[in-house]
This record gives sequence, structure tokens and C-alpha cells, in this order.
Amino acid sequence: MEEKRLSVLSVVAQSRAQAEKLNAYLSEYGEYVVGRMGIPYREKGVFVICVVLDAPPSAVNALTGKIGQLEGVAAKTLVGKF
Repeated sequence: MEEKRLSVLSVVAQSRAQAEKLNAYLSEYGEYVVGRMGIPYREKGVFVICVVLDAPPSAVNALTGKIGQLEGVAAKTLVGKF
């Protein structure tokens, strides 16, 4: 079993069109979610989501990859060394 790591997943989306799929992916990995925060940035027409995860690197990479493949969505992850 892989060791869990604390990670922060940052997501920037251009529209709410992918919100249903995005939320489905986050629910799929919900056992690893410590917390999340969503911020609509109306002036730029985007929304930003930050998700804190305590998960094995393989789960974080899989989630980031799925979200990053959504049209109009960018996802990056910062993984802690603890």
C-alpha cells in the first residue's frame, strides 16, 4: 500500500459547463478530501477550486489527470514531503 501524502490540487475552469463532471471526480476521490474551497472570479469569468487531499500519489495523479482532461479546465498539484 502506498504511503499517503498531503497535497493541494488547484483547479481553474473557464466556465461552469464542466462543473458536474468535476464534482463527480471529486466525489469519486472523496475519501481522500480533507477540505475544499471554491471561488468564483467573475471579473475574469473563471472559477478557482483548491482541494486539500491526504492520499497516495497514484490517487492524486489519477484525479489531477481526469480533471485536467476536461475541456476548459486546468489542474495542477503540489505534493508535500510529509
